[in-house]
Amino acid sequence: MSLYLISSFIFLLLSAYWYYSAQKASLERDDYYRLQHKADSISREIITSYMQGKPYPRIMMSSKLESIALVDVNGDVVSGELWMKGAPFIEGYHIDKGFSRLVSSAPQRHHDIEYVVITSLRLNLALLTLKTTVSIVVIVLALLIFIIAYILSRIFMRPIHQKVQQIEQFIQDISHELNTPITALQMSSKRALQKKVYDEKILTNISISTKQLYSIYQSLVYLNFNTPDQRAAPLDLRPLLEETISFYTELTRAKRIHIESDLSSSTLIIVPERARLLFSNLLSNAIKYSMPETTISITLKEGLFSIQDEGVGIDPEKLQEIFKLYERSSDIAGGFGVGLSIVAQICQEFHINISVDSELQKGSTFTLKW
Repeated sequence: MSLYLISSFIFLLLSAYWYYSAQKASLERDDYYRLQHKADSISREIITSYMQGKPYPRIMMSSKLESIALVDVNGDVVSGELWMKGAPFIEGYHIDKGFSRLVSSAPQRHHDIEYVVITSLRLNLALLTLKTTVSIVVIVLALLIFIIAYILSRIFMRPIHQKVQQIEQFIQDISHELNTPITALQMSSKRALQKKVYDEKILTNISISTKQLYSIYQSLVYLNFNTPDQRAAPLDLRPLLEETISFYTELTRAKRIHIESDLSSSTLIIVPERARLLFSNLLSNAIKYSMPETTISITLKEGLFSIQDEGVGIDPEKLQEIFKLYERSSDIAGGFGVGLSIVAQICQEFHINISVDSELQKGSTFTLKW
């Protein structure tokens, strides 16, 4: 915006200067021709009267904007009024102290008149009007440029401003997400140390919290775009999916969520870590938005994977937005709006078609086809 404003103002000032200079030169030229024409007319009358043996014409009183004087060979004013007294009579057109002055020797000493001297304020007034006009135009254009710059900056900065807001919200959400498992780890370890007996409940809480932290860590590593490139190869998804379901067993048990799975061998050309992250995000998302005492159904067969939950569902108006980074379909559960974005990126990378069917308060079904 600063570069735009500075360059625009410099261009505006240069344009105004060039325009003023051109108009000033034009006004000076017009003033010169006008004074020259008037001096020539008076000189012709003087010469004509001399040739006819008549006295030379007397100059009437000068106006408020212009004076005319006839100066004889001795330098005395014989008719009219002379402004700028004391100024030397140098033949030609001169501009000095706000006055334009023409000294013409066109009478050629007829009637002993050496010069016709015309002094005018008209040019000065015209230049003042020109300066005022140019200044007003420059100020108006400068304000217009500033307003346009402000509007453009608001328009072009809006996506950046929204992205900054999303990142700030992301930082707040991830801080909240990390706080839950870290607090659980602290409490469980403290209880274990106090009891000095490591019962199953404490170990389960520690396991769940650790896995939540690991899931967040995996998502952040993927988003960091610093993961080394790995070669995709044909992979049987069934063992990897079974491992993922087992990984979340403690969490589903804690929420009293039942997992129904119908898994067959299915091959996909993909990087194993990407496939694990894909299934992990979809399953953790389903668990997160499912109510207690509900069922999550998982199906895997050749060329297809689907996961269906009985959770809160997704608003139809938000279905097109859920795969965008930092977007969240609901504020009911936690999350920081990156899980489904990662899913979409992995699907795009390995040419997997993803679709979602959802109904509020009834649940959602995510289907992958390849």
